[in-house]
Amino acid sequence: MGGMPLNDMPWWRWRSNVRSALHMLSDPVFQRDVWLAGGEGYGDVTDAVYRLVEDTWLDNWSAEKYVGTIFRDAQEAALVDTAVLRVLRIMHQVGPDAPVSAYVDHPAWPEAVRAAREAHMRLSAADGEEPDTPPRTLEVLRIMTRSA
Repeated sequence: MGGMPLNDMPWWRWRSNVRSALHMLSDPVFQRDVWLAGGEGYGDVTDAVYRLVEDTWLDNWSAEKYVGTIFRDAQEAALVDTAVLRVLRIMHQVGPDAPVSAYVDHPAWPEAVRAAREAHMRLSAADGEEPDTPPRTLEVLRIMTRSA
């Protein structure tokens, strides 16, 4: 199933969820072909945002707090913080129950996608994974993060 989750990080399951969310938020082709097309198995934008911040509380404090547990270094943390802030700003403006089109049509969405892409690229490279593979389904993510 590839390198993820790379369980050399103490909180690799949380890292896996953050990476999954960043992957989906950073891929406009995925967003068009899956989210906007109503594809199943991946959740929607709101699901991705919750996966990004739910367990980590990145909506309340900096990713810097998790260097050494979820993130490898301050650069990863800074890139994740930027992505989180951009995506959350849009979510607060359009609402968590807004249709996918409200997100992708938002004028700030391209910048949020760019920030998510930068974070996704950095985390993928650090985990030895190809960042341009299609995102994994939520079922595959659940299987990968299941306790042994």
